[in-house]
Amino acid sequence: MMPRYDLRLCWAVGAIASMVVVAHADDANRGRLTPIEATQRDEGRVDPMRPVRLTAEERDRLYEQAARDAEPLERQARQLRRLSDLLRPTVVHIDATKRLTRPRGARTTEDEAGSGVITEVAGRTVVITNRHVVEGAELDDIVIRLDDGRELVPRRSWSDAGTDIAVLELVADDLQTARIAADDEDVRIGDMVLAIGSPFGLAHSVTLGIVSAKGRRDLEIGEGAVRFQDFIQTDAAINPGNSGGPLVNLRGEVVGLNTAIASNSGGSEGIGFAIPASMVMFVTRQLVENGSVDRAYLGVALDKEFTQPEAHRLGLVRPVGARVEAVTGGAPAAAAGIRPNDVILEFDGRPIEDDDHLMNVVGMTAVDRTVTVVIFRDRDQVELQIPVARRTDFE
Repeated sequence: MMPRYDLRLCWAVGAIASMVVVAHADDANRGRLTPIEATQRDEGRVDPMRPVRLTAEERDRLYEQAARDAEPLERQARQLRRLSDLLRPTVVHIDATKRLTRPRGARTTEDEAGSGVITEVAGRTVVITNRHVVEGAELDDIVIRLDDGRELVPRRSWSDAGTDIAVLELVADDLQTARIAADDEDVRIGDMVLAIGSPFGLAHSVTLGIVSAKGRRDLEIGEGAVRFQDFIQTDAAINPGNSGGPLVNLRGEVVGLNTAIASNSGGSEGIGFAIPASMVMFVTRQLVENGSVDRAYLGVALDKEFTQPEAHRLGLVRPVGARVEAVTGGAPAAAAGIRPNDVILEFDGRPIEDDDHLMNVVGMTAVDRTVTVVIFRDRDQVELQIPVARRTDFE
C-alpha cells in the first residue's frame, strides 16, 4: 500500500506531456573516457574584465574528444531506436465512446482513450488492452488506430474483471504482432524497460526506465474489482492514455501490460504498474479459446496478519508462506488433508510469499489437474497432492 499516493488507472484525460529518453551504457560497452584538458592562459591568470574564450584549435580538439567518448552511448541509443522501429507497428491507440448509465446534464456519452498491443493467440490476431479502457463501449464505438493511420473496429471482444484485461479481435491484412516474453520470471529488479503507448493521446510515445519492484499486490485500484494482482513496478514514465500499452525488455519482448499509476497529480511520478506477461497470456488464451477464464480453487481462508510472533509459535524463523485459518468443507484443500495452522510454503512448484501471493498463484493455475503443495506442519515440511477444482463450482 502507498498511503501518500492515489492509485489511478491510466486512461487519457487530456493535456500534453513531454518525454526524454536517456540511454545508459553498460560496463561491457563503456569506452574509456578522456578528461577535458584545462585551457592554458598566459601567466596562469584570468583577467576578470575579459571573457574567457577557447581558441579554434581547442574547440576542434574538444569536438574530437566528444565524438570519441559518445560512441558507447550511441551504441546503446541505436538499440533503443531498433526497439522503437520493431514495436511501433504492434502498438495501437484506442478510442472508446461509452454510454453513461447516469447522464450528466445533456451528456449521455463519454470518451476514453488508451493503448493496446497486437499479438496472435490461438490462430487469431488480437489486441490486448485493459478492460477499463473499453468497458461499457459497444464494438462499433471502439476505434483502433494503427501506426500507419488505419482505423479498425474490432470484430469481437472479451474481458476479465479480475485482472482488468480485455481482448479485441481484429480482421485486417498486414498486421504486425509483438513477441510476448516466454517467461517473465526472468524479469529482475533493475532491468531496463520501455513503456510504449498514447499518454494524453500522444500516440506511439516511448519512455525508458527500469523495473523498480516486482510482486506488488493488494493495491486499491479503480473500484477494487482487480482481485488478482502481481504487478511489475516501473519508473518508466506512464501517464493517462498508456493503459493497455506494452512494457518491453531490451530484447523487444513484451514483459507486461501497463495498467495503473500512483500519483497525487494525475500524471507520472515515477511509480507505474504493469500486469506481468504470464498473467496476461494465461487470461488472454482462455478468453480467446473459451470465452471466459476458468480459475483453480483451493478452499482455504488465510491469515492476512501473519506476524513474526505467530511464525515463531509455529516454529518458523519468519512469517513466510500463507497460514491457513480455516478450510472449506468439501473443497480440494479439505480433501487433501490441509488443516488450520498449516503454512503453505509451495504451490505447484512455486514458493509462496504471503496470502495474496497464494491467492494469485492459485487463480492463475489451470483447472482439472493435480498439483503438489508443500506445507509446514508441526515443525516439519509435508508434501501433499491436491486435485484443484473450478472456482465457479464453489463461488
